[in-house]
Amino acid sequence: MTKLTNIAPRGLVAGFATLILSLTMGAAWVSADSPRNGQLHLIKECSQYNFQPGGFCTVTSSSLDAIAGGTKVFYDQAFGIPAGMLDSNVLLYAGVGNFAVGRCTVEASTGLGICTFSDGKGQFAGFTARVDVRIDFLTGLTHWDGTFSFSPLPPR
Repeated sequence: MTKLTNIAPRGLVAGFATLILSLTMGAAWVSADSPRNGQLHLIKECSQYNFQPGGFCTVTSSSLDAIAGGTKVFYDQAFGIPAGMLDSNVLLYAGVGNFAVGRCTVEASTGLGICTFSDGKGQFAGFTARVDVRIDFLTGLTHWDGTFSFSPLPPR
């Protein structure tokens, strides 16, 4: 355990300056262990999706910084099993070591469905989400609208 007397004075001054700056700018003082949650709005395009296992769509915009434009959504199962549906495990992939796992089910005739995510690694550690899916048949874009949260990870 570090004693206060062992901390360099420069570190104390920097810490207090950060605290004062945060409070004066109206920033919320949140513990690193606090869960984060909110609304998720995402748009993806699927011009490269081939309806086969390994097919993917690409995120074009997202309200969540962790899911930046260019993030890929990979589908593990082929479209059409069961008939007229996409029912697949999915991988939300934002780069090496940064991914979330989930499942999506969408009716082809309506373009409506649901995706859920249960956890992830890297920037998606502790990530959960539930989104409604809506394919816009006029533009070809897919919209995800729902909620997300990041839960604190258990201590190691």
